[in-house]
Amino acid sequence: MPNKPDRSATTVDPEALLAIRDLELRARIVVEGIWAGLHRSPYHGFSVEFSEYRQYSPGDDLRYLDWKALARTDREFLKVFEDETNLRCQVAFDASRSMDFTSLSYSKFDYARTLAATLSYFLGKQRDVVGLARFDSRITDYQEPRWRPGHFQRLLAILERDPEGKGTDLAEVLVELRRLNRKRSLFIIISDFLSDPESWQAELSYLSSMGHDVRALQILDPAETDLQYGKAAYWDDLETGETRFVDPDSARDNYVERFKKRQSAIREAFARAGASLQTLTTDQPLDLALVEFIRNLKGVMK
Repeated sequence: MPNKPDRSATTVDPEALLAIRDLELRARIVVEGIWAGLHRSPYHGFSVEFSEYRQYSPGDDLRYLDWKALARTDREFLKVFEDETNLRCQVAFDASRSMDFTSLSYSKFDYARTLAATLSYFLGKQRDVVGLARFDSRITDYQEPRWRPGHFQRLLAILERDPEGKGTDLAEVLVELRRLNRKRSLFIIISDFLSDPESWQAELSYLSSMGHDVRALQILDPAETDLQYGKAAYWDDLETGETRFVDPDSARDNYVERFKKRQSAIREAFARAGASLQTLTTDQPLDLALVEFIRNLKGVMK
């Protein structure tokens, strides 16, 4: 089951954040929260490994001066870095109709595309190359990983469109991603992973076996974990269009048991593939979620 958010430590409230219409502004706000979270403890990151602070000395390169620390403390500190790498990252983003579900004031889709925008912005700020693949039953939009002026704006244009597809064929999407990315890359897959893991586990394993570092952010609405939502009524399946009568109170125990079994199967599929999975619910602050994700990338792609 996903961990409950610790709101006492967060800097970004998800409901307030997702009320902002400008996706780029959201990404900038979350990245500020990420940096605050990473500075609360030792961190070694992506393209440059932040090691420690030291006192400024005359002649030091002012590019590494921490201006925020100067404003807070009136003391001059420089960030010390260990080395630099070039990270090649491909973000794959689920835009199927199931991502449009919500029990909150915003959907899984809106939460997920904000994560994708934030990761892209974060990587671009470090001059790592990042690409984006939007998919449902196939890849519908693709931007290859690169770093150049205007690239982030093209990624935002893809992310800003509402969900258009219905079902998800993750196996076919993974085949396409493998074909489009011959170079060793970090793959970040953002999806609810509601399809049967047996249908895509082999392709996930194949992608990992090619030397790619495959990591996933599973996005779930809180109601999907415990069915604490709604009342007895006819419900529509967003992907198949099927309609059925559901009484959440009477169905809850059986639903929760089946949900746990499905989650266990998904985790096992990722473990067998040598890939990592982090499950998030949409009431979890985005900066805390991504700080944890980024910490787990220590030393990746060196």
